[in-house]
Amino acid sequence: MEKTLADLGEFGLIGQIRRRFPAPEGVTGIGDDCAVLPQKSGLESLVSTDMLVEGTHFLRDGISPYDLGWKSAAVNLSDIAAMGGKPMATFLSLALPADLSETWINAFLDGYAELSGRFDVPLLGGDTTASPDRICINVTVLGESPYGRSRLRSAAVVDDLICVTGPLGDSAAGLKAILTGLERDADASTLIDRYCRPVPRVAEGQELRLNLGVHAMMDISDGIGSDLQHILDASEVSAQIDRSAIPLSLALKRVCARQGWDPLALAIGGGEDYELLFTCTRQAEMLICVPHFVIGKITKRSFSSSAGPDWQVSGFDHFKKR
Repeated sequence: MEKTLADLGEFGLIGQIRRRFPAPEGVTGIGDDCAVLPQKSGLESLVSTDMLVEGTHFLRDGISPYDLGWKSAAVNLSDIAAMGGKPMATFLSLALPADLSETWINAFLDGYAELSGRFDVPLLGGDTTASPDRICINVTVLGESPYGRSRLRSAAVVDDLICVTGPLGDSAAGLKAILTGLERDADASTLIDRYCRPVPRVAEGQELRLNLGVHAMMDISDGIGSDLQHILDASEVSAQIDRSAIPLSLALKRVCARQGWDPLALAIGGGEDYELLFTCTRQAEMLICVPHFVIGKITKRSFSSSAGPDWQVSGFDHFKKR
């Protein structure tokens, strides 16, 4: 029987595309947070694109147009942060239903402009077209980094520590709070804000890039359960994870305790935290000024190249049956 996308999965599809379109020599192509293209000026260009589709990535009545504009810019700038780069410009393409109000559009653009302005990143172009019913947002982001210094997923080294820059699971809990109609007290509002208005760790990424003992790095978009696996696969290593060391915010703990939710499941498999996941030497970790948490270490590759038997919660996959 012929396989479907549900059988193949999102990352199986990406793997097929990558095999058919290998990158030219000296270029990092499909498989990292950004493509990396050398420049003549001693820099390298970083390019990434991301899409948000109504009904898949967001619900129109579950997020304000301002927050959606903010988030559309943020999730793309996070890809540049994941490489340790400096964002330079974005390009915005929109497919919109014709009956969408001008008020909605202006609020969306206000949010996009607010987040872009925080990082001094201009919007330089894009495209617009009509959509039959759903909103579709596509952003392309350009950045740069000193030549050979972009942090790749494939650079993890045995005995590296595995670190994250902040608490995990807040965004997933925020989305769950929206979907379940949870009363928006202070804790729930904090979690919802983390879902609607993530802040890309651009300055943190650049600071980590300066430390030569920081090796692999990426942002946490699909959940650390799958994002860590990308580093392990690309670096051909395995890992030991201390689940008790995974950072959880007080707001998440309190809401989960009241609602009977599993905070670790949200932290490992929820996604959209947009914190940075990186590996580094023990010596380098002692010199890192960026707030971070050590959650495990890189080990020699085992047969399964996994994070061990206790790492059972996978991250988000667009095409897998749920």
